[in-house]
Amino acid sequence: MKTALTLLAAALSLAAASAVAAPLFADSHTVVTPRFSDEIVGKGPDLVFIPGLASSRETWKATAERLKGHYRLHLIQVAGFAGEPARANAEGPVLVPTAEAIDAYIVAQHLAPATVIGHSLGGTMTLWLAENRPQDLRKALVVDALPWVAQVFISPNVTADQAKAAGEAMRVSPPMPEAARSQMIDNMVSGPADRAMVLAWGKASDTKVVSNALADDMETDLRAGLGAVKTPITLLYPDNLAAGMPAGAMDGFYHAAFAAASTVKLERVDSSRHFIMLDQPAAFAAALDAFLAN
Repeated sequence: MKTALTLLAAALSLAAASAVAAPLFADSHTVVTPRFSDEIVGKGPDLVFIPGLASSRETWKATAERLKGHYRLHLIQVAGFAGEPARANAEGPVLVPTAEAIDAYIVAQHLAPATVIGHSLGGTMTLWLAENRPQDLRKALVVDALPWVAQVFISPNVTADQAKAAGEAMRVSPPMPEAARSQMIDNMVSGPADRAMVLAWGKASDTKVVSNALADDMETDLRAGLGAVKTPITLLYPDNLAAGMPAGAMDGFYHAAFAAASTVKLERVDSSRHFIMLDQPAAFAAALDAFLAN
């Protein structure tokens, strides 16, 4: 019987001819798998970066430009997001199968135990790995993700049945109107150029993959496993003042959400919204450097 690694190697080979989002760097090379692609650039210790919902690996471009002289960076892009063909994500669940595929890749490429940095949905995948594949993580930096995003989208007191119903509705709903999508992005990132970039990623994404991934996120409740997490995790969260949140509101919310996780260190980044690395690049760089130094 073929081993899991043999099957993964075969999948990589079959996927190699697939179209892939354009690389960010001329001196990189890209590995294509059914669930994601990995643009690899730089030399040194390995770092794995996972972007968020409907986002490009370009989320991390400034970070990669700064670090590629000292680290080998693995810039993941999820199939179906931001111009990446949907491939195996074209049907069915996205979140857990992609997280499992990233973990299998980390093991096959001898990156484990890996240092992983994930934003938003990529952060949720990172939290899932910390709970379900802890042996494959050295440490993680999570940028504005929660153990259960339904508490934001629906209610802090949401029930599993309510989240499931919302997820099922999302899977069959028509695409969000452009005006509504633009307003949502306005609340997630501050700079006009960055807003336009993030909005363009969404327009280039496969709407079915995005709907399924968001529904997965809505239905995935990781709270019960937080107490058993042993992986050191730094969680960066925004103050969201510019998005209209009262001062201090995010502190209580995030600290309550991660209260059971003794290995999670929470750090607020002021004057930022959801895309912290775009809104406050200097503060994000400092936080990332401190994380990497420990």
